[in-house]
Amino acid sequence: MNVPKSVLLVVNPAAGSYSADVTAEALRLVREAGPAVDLLLTRHPGHARALARAATGPGGPDVLVSLGGDGTAHELMTGLAGSPGHPALLVLPGGSGNSLYRELWSDRPWQSVLETALSAPHVRQVDLIRVAETRGTALLGASTGLAAQTLNPARGNAARGRDRYEKALLDALRTGFPPYPGRVTVDGAEVHSGDTVCANVGGGRYRAGRFMACPHSVLDDGLLDVCVAGTALPTPELLRLAREGHHVGREGVVYARGRRVVLERTDGRPLLFEYDGDLVRSGDATRYTLDVVPRALRVLAAGASHRAEMSQDRTHETPRKASTQIT
Repeated sequence: MNVPKSVLLVVNPAAGSYSADVTAEALRLVREAGPAVDLLLTRHPGHARALARAATGPGGPDVLVSLGGDGTAHELMTGLAGSPGHPALLVLPGGSGNSLYRELWSDRPWQSVLETALSAPHVRQVDLIRVAETRGTALLGASTGLAAQTLNPARGNAARGRDRYEKALLDALRTGFPPYPGRVTVDGAEVHSGDTVCANVGGGRYRAGRFMACPHSVLDDGLLDVCVAGTALPTPELLRLAREGHHVGREGVVYARGRRVVLERTDGRPLLFEYDGDLVRSGDATRYTLDVVPRALRVLAAGASHRAEMSQDRTHETPRKASTQIT
């Protein structure tokens, strides 16, 4: 990608770590880099999606910058995806978890990221996840069980940043979280059946900015990774190990990958399910079908040299093939 000549900075003032000073600094840094820049603040849920769709039209920017949380990035992604030649998306950290930012840039200072992205842009065409039952699209991933259960409590507690989600998880454990009877299939093959604490599908490696739920996942390999935890591994130990992806390979934890993942609850009760941090409220749905959409979104990300530096975040890497794998 050539050096961008125009940038649209979309800021969510309701995001978890919004700051007017950070917005002003981001605006200043873009101007100093040279591109023409416009600033728009979102006013309500869904507004970022509408702004992204408008940006795909004639005269749109070369780069669309998201300054908000993972929810803001999700809205912008859904507005851009499916439009040929859409602006490249640059995600900056302005929320609580900032999982997508960490996925793309590790925890590198955002000022340095912005400078690099505008002076030496590197585009990755990343995969998306299509949820058949809702016709929705995800980038980071989806989950059932414990992770989905804690979404609303996390938004309501007083902790800030990534601590907010961890507090909600620990609160759920203290009050007692019941596993559910579940089944998971990958490309038609059953990989798990029985008591289920959670099933995570990526997308990205990180969820809640802190847990490597799917530590081998790659955003642009044309595959979905799925990690399912049963009850053999105590849940507090699961959470501790998941910080570094060390839960993979432990008793009761199944890891697989493929192009289609089906998550089910087998007792007829509704399956608690979220994707990209949004809890699905679909009444009595007991299953969800997730399909990979390869190379569907253009994002600015670290180049090969910086990804090598980030490789220390990747644990227990395994060979990747196009067929379903189970570990």
